[in-house]
Amino acid sequence: MDKITMAIAAPLAVLAAPVLAQASLAMLDSLDKGAWEVRYRDGSATRKVCVRGGREFIQLRHSDKGCNRFVVEDGANEVAVQYTCRGNGYGRTNIRKETSSLVQIDSQGIADGKPFQFSAEARRTGQCG
Repeated sequence: MDKITMAIAAPLAVLAAPVLAQASLAMLDSLDKGAWEVRYRDGSATRKVCVRGGREFIQLRHSDKGCNRFVVEDGANEVAVQYTCRGNGYGRTNIRKETSSLVQIDSQGIADGKPFQFSAEARRTGQCG
C-alpha cells in the first residue's frame, strides 16, 4: 500500500471497529437464563418463554427461524432490532433492561398479513421446564 492509501485506511479501520462491536447485543446475553413470563399491557394472555440467550424476546410475534435482523441500537441497557421474515412480515422491537430478570418490551410490525403493536413486561420466573 502506498502512503496515501494507508493514511485513508487506518482511520477507517478504527472507525469500523466500534460498529462491529455494536452489533453484539451483549445486553441480551446478560439476562438471567431460565423461564420468563411475558405480560402484555393490553391484557392479552401471558406468554411463557424459555430464555437461553435473551434473543427470544426480539421476535415474539414471529416464530420464523430464518428472519434477517438489523441492530438499530445496542446499548448497555437497551437494544432495538428491526427484522424481516421473508413471506411473513417484519417487525421492530425495543427491549429495555431494568434488571437481569426484568425487561420492558415494545414491538410493532406486520405478522401473517396483519399489523401488530404491543408493550409488555417480561420477568424471570424460574427454571425452564
